[in-house]
Amino acid sequence: MSAAASIPETDLAHWRAWVGRTEQRSDTVHAWPLDAWAATLDRDDPPAQPGAAVPPLAHWLFFLPAARQSLLGPDGHPLRGGFLPPIPLPRRMWAGGRLHFHDALRVGDEAVRSSRIGSIDAKSGKSGALAFVTVRHEIASPRGLAIVEEHDIVYRDAAKPGAAAAPPTVAATDETFARTITPDPVLLFRYSALTFNGHRIHYDRSYVTEVEGYPGLIVHGPLIATLLVDLLRRQRPEAVVRRFGFIARSPLFDGHAFDVCGRFDGERSVVLWARNHQGALAMQASAEFDMSTIVR
Repeated sequence: MSAAASIPETDLAHWRAWVGRTEQRSDTVHAWPLDAWAATLDRDDPPAQPGAAVPPLAHWLFFLPAARQSLLGPDGHPLRGGFLPPIPLPRRMWAGGRLHFHDALRVGDEAVRSSRIGSIDAKSGKSGALAFVTVRHEIASPRGLAIVEEHDIVYRDAAKPGAAAAPPTVAATDETFARTITPDPVLLFRYSALTFNGHRIHYDRSYVTEVEGYPGLIVHGPLIATLLVDLLRRQRPEAVVRRFGFIARSPLFDGHAFDVCGRFDGERSVVLWARNHQGALAMQASAEFDMSTIVR
């Protein structure tokens, strides 16, 4: 598919047959993944105890697919055409999401995640064809609905040799609190392991540079989002996040430090963003929170 090509309507109609498809997964919320997650984020949290609340976005450690090795695609992801549509565009990324935290999951919960394909769309961009899939997840604990999440996935054409990169969006510099993160292969490996994510763009340098055409290992979009929420938690440890939304704007790579930044926007909301080493916007986000004395 050339850079100017668009997705044929027949293909899009075929993929849209997946809209409405559902999937359900059950999991037990164990303490150890939360302890390992905190260590990966360089936190000094005490070990998670039975009944402890799961921090925001740490639910991504659970309900993980366990595809057999023989059923993985060349990019390390499960082969396409199961729950997700068989979109052949080779590069796929976590593009963003919107989450509403109704109640906390807790260590020891037997939880259920119900997922549904909400929409499938396509367009042509400067870099080629793009396809977008939105998945809606509802996670319930024994106490009822805990989390509603809309997860956006983007599929892109392969990189074109010599193609000019899209001009970056300049990130804001008016943060009132921030933290600098230096992503290295160990951090990316640990997060991949925690989320059982075999996507080779995060750990296989020859694959990501020679096949997908990126300049280095890519920092996981969910990891960047998690670091943004973690920044809020470090600034306001008593904050209980109720809503969080984020959009990935440009990738971050290992070997270059980046900043996670924040600025409060009223008493119960915050604007968050990630800025790369050249001042470009990598991710923008916002959160709404309550103040609480919940024991964690």
